[in-house]
Amino acid sequence: MNSPFLESIRAACSLRGYSFETEKTYIYWTKQFIYFNDKKHPKNCNHIEVTAFLTHLAQDRLVTANTQKVALNALVFVYRHVLQNELGEMGFKLATKQRQLPIVLNVADVKLILDTLEGRDKLIFELLYGSGLRIGECLSLRIKDIDTSRLSLTIVNGKGNKDRQTLLSPNLIPKLKDFMRKAVEVQREDADRGIGVAVDVALSKKYPSASTSPAWAFLFPASQWTAHPRTGEVCRFHLDASVPRRVLQRAVKKCGLRDKRVNCHTFRHSFATHLLSTGTDIRTLQELLGHNDVKTTQIYTHLIGQHYAGTVSPLDKL
Repeated sequence: MNSPFLESIRAACSLRGYSFETEKTYIYWTKQFIYFNDKKHPKNCNHIEVTAFLTHLAQDRLVTANTQKVALNALVFVYRHVLQNELGEMGFKLATKQRQLPIVLNVADVKLILDTLEGRDKLIFELLYGSGLRIGECLSLRIKDIDTSRLSLTIVNGKGNKDRQTLLSPNLIPKLKDFMRKAVEVQREDADRGIGVAVDVALSKKYPSASTSPAWAFLFPASQWTAHPRTGEVCRFHLDASVPRRVLQRAVKKCGLRDKRVNCHTFRHSFATHLLSTGTDIRTLQELLGHNDVKTTQIYTHLIGQHYAGTVSPLDKL
């Protein structure tokens, strides 16, 4: 159980419809800020302490600029919406550590890993690679988000609390329909016992039947019930991300790819790089990935070598 102050952050996030991941991130950075200030309550701190903390992240912890920005956003949210105290202008030192180029698998390595998997585990990583999903987005998929006729997936409350649509491989349709059927069966069995799936608090008030509706069933339900982190009500969440992560570690080891730092996000990076190298334009890729700024998407142009925007070396023309 968190302190009353941290619970107030949770409540503020819930009130604004923020995702569980955003909520956890904001609470994490608030805790880090409190520890940095020798456990002094944030209400007794001001922009001076916040500036010192952000500078500490840049100079001592050597975080990237993106990480520092996330910490800043978390503290601005806490002071504005929980403490009702605007921080104002801050002159902290900006992080200079740049984002590293992402690790990307070649097509052969992707196939090698997928061939070592089966059933649910294989489908998860096929979706990560085939649709460019983050692991949290994949595991949060509900039946209503899958359109097999239009070959599309709707990502609800993705990073930045945004919705988007991305493509769905027709090769996955038969397998998806089977897992959708199984997910609905779990949902109906739970409903018979008075148990529903986890839904947002505001949504549950507006649509009381959503938690027991087949459309809201998770494609990858957890094996056990758990208490809802915001209401305490017993419900069924989606599969925890630690499960596919452990599966991937074993698969990478089995494939002999220990020299590569492969994680779940590697499949999203590979999706983007492989699409770009086969001619997909950068704007389309930006939409599929859900990036706010095309500059974020452009990092993949540094990974595609001779296929860079269809350009070939002048040496090849001699």
